[in-house]
Amino acid sequence: MGSSSVRVVTAARRTGGALERVERACRETSNDQVLRTALLGEIRREVPFDWYAWLLTDPETEVGSAPLAEIPSIRDLPRLIRAKYMTSLNRWTNLETPVATLQIATGGQLKRSKLWQEVLSGYGVVDVASLVFRDGHGCWGWLDLWRRAESGPFDDGECDHLAAIVNPITAGLRRAVARTFDEESAHSLVGDGPNVLVLSPSLEVRTQTSDTEAFLRTLIPPVGDRRAIPAAAYNVAAQVLAIEAGTDHHPASARTHLQGGMWLIVRAARVDSPVLLSERDLAVAIDVASPAQRRDLFARSHALSPREVEVIDQIAQGGDTRAIAAALFVSEHTVQDHLKSIFAKTGARNRRTLLAKFTGP
Repeated sequence: MGSSSVRVVTAARRTGGALERVERACRETSNDQVLRTALLGEIRREVPFDWYAWLLTDPETEVGSAPLAEIPSIRDLPRLIRAKYMTSLNRWTNLETPVATLQIATGGQLKRSKLWQEVLSGYGVVDVASLVFRDGHGCWGWLDLWRRAESGPFDDGECDHLAAIVNPITAGLRRAVARTFDEESAHSLVGDGPNVLVLSPSLEVRTQTSDTEAFLRTLIPPVGDRRAIPAAAYNVAAQVLAIEAGTDHHPASARTHLQGGMWLIVRAARVDSPVLLSERDLAVAIDVASPAQRRDLFARSHALSPREVEVIDQIAQGGDTRAIAAALFVSEHTVQDHLKSIFAKTGARNRRTLLAKFTGP
């Protein structure tokens, strides 16, 4: 066997072992932040990197909601998020492959990337491997791995390894969302509201309502007495800028998990002002997700089929088997078959527990 063949076999064995560890972590770890931390350790064993940014996204709008990141300067976070959303090159919403690198996408001309020009060049970054976690039920997140000159660009073997672990990670992230619907309720987390932030066009916090800080501290607990980082607000506000620039068309909103089975929806829009549109502040509102918004997430995260989604929609309206059958123009036996499948996918024992799961606190 030639030396090149030996290298191929050795690489395959190494990837196989790493893939098994990734799949095990995705099966055994329920909390999304713990899961991402564990997976970053596994990735780093095979594909070294200097810094990273990993965001969960709303599976429908594809806007970021829950970040996990290690970057050179936390003070640059608003500028980084703004540039990421305004950059079309290797944007997670545009990727046609699960993994892409900045070196290849730019043909080595990194200045073609707005993100690199405005932020990453200042850190000495020479390549970024971008991964998107998408399946037939939505986009569950994206991950950027950054490398400095000392580490060099990502090679083909490393990209192949990253591509091999995208699917199991996607399934793991989706299951982590599904498990939030099994959590015990925590009504005390809901304040009287309203919860609003006002950001400048450069995403600096101008002001916020009194209850907003409590929500933000629960979403991303800060260190000690530091102010909470409004990362979800930065993301939806940056999406407003992306829409205005024509970079993306998804709505500027994202559902994000608080805790205790509670889901919030964060939305952004420009404030009404006589100044130029680009100079107007951005208002970000944080509300409890509606029953329909929760139900959609429940269905997507449990991989329900379109017909199964119709069944739970009918259950939410109080329909019994006969009413559901009539509404969907199917037999009652078919409805029962759909219910058995839904119970198996969601872990619900009966309609009452199923309703409680997707209705929530």
